[in-house]
Amino acid sequence: MTTALRHDALARFGYALSDATRTQILMRLADAPGYPSDLAVEIGVSRQILSNHLACLRGCGLVVATPEGRRTRYELADARIGRALHDLVGVVLAVDPACCPGSDAHGCC
Repeated sequence: MTTALRHDALARFGYALSDATRTQILMRLADAPGYPSDLAVEIGVSRQILSNHLACLRGCGLVVATPEGRRTRYELADARIGRALHDLVGVVLAVDPACCPGSDAHGCC
């Protein structure tokens, strides 16, 4: 893989993670495939907002959609994405558990 492709892949992954709703979708899909209506309820957003985020994640190549009758099932495009997400969370928490949105840590995030 060329350096440009690597940078593009990481940029898409970073963009996907830059939004809390997209991050929640990815983390839920890392555990199991899901359906938009169920994901919207679990995350607490409208179906339209969820649909917009799923379209973004599809465009980034991180999730795939599979039609199942009248419903569409979403899952991560590759199981390694789920492992990477769980690993990333573990690393971030190990490096500085106080560094997260809303924390009182200074000079962080």
